[in-house]
Amino acid sequence: MSGGASSAALLAGTDLSKSFGGLQVLKKVTFAVREREIVALIGPNGAGKTTLFNVISGLERPFDGSIRIAGRDVTGLPGHAICRLGIGRTFQTPRPFLDLSAADNVQTAALFASEPAPTTAELLALVGLEDQADIRAGRLPPARRKLVELAMVLSLRPRLILLDEILGGLNPAEAGQFVALMRRIRDEWGIALFWIDHVMWAVMDTAERVIVLHHGEVISDGDPRSVARDPGVLEAYLGRAVAPLS
Repeated sequence: MSGGASSAALLAGTDLSKSFGGLQVLKKVTFAVREREIVALIGPNGAGKTTLFNVISGLERPFDGSIRIAGRDVTGLPGHAICRLGIGRTFQTPRPFLDLSAADNVQTAALFASEPAPTTAELLALVGLEDQADIRAGRLPPARRKLVELAMVLSLRPRLILLDEILGGLNPAEAGQFVALMRRIRDEWGIALFWIDHVMWAVMDTAERVIVLHHGEVISDGDPRSVARDPGVLEAYLGRAVAPLS
């Protein structure tokens, strides 16, 4: 499956650029995510990955370029409008309401859904928190706060979810559970996933396509195996030219 922007894409960005003062963080970034696709966004720290997610989700406005959702130009729309158009978002550090229970967090998020959502019980069961529905989010460990936030996003009935390092800080068993959940969300709910992470075994096992950012530019876009063999990607991660794997 080819990369780049496409009129057939669910989410597409074309020539997106973003600067903070004199620092250019994104440089003419073009990408596409299609319906029911799992696309990983990888790159060294500081590559611009979270900034790209902030631009997509309406938290930041691009200096140049355009964003389309199902062919509609949404460049510069605020976050609540992007959400209404079917794009959900999680964060590196989960942001549930710490004084509310897991169930109340999900119910609060569902108030902003543009169509009827699954029940809170169904969503908590999906993410494995059905037995902790009444526990305040502030008392849950980080991995379970991530699950609460994911259930909150799912209550909005998104067509695509931006996952920002959802595996960060998890042990291998927890990461494996999240990967299985991601596959289930795509397979059973038909939701596309655009996913930042540094857990490379999970990326290579799960993503159908991988986009690599380096110094704010896309340097590779393709299936995981071809990206893993790209000398430019190896150099970006290891700091020197490396022959592709055989």
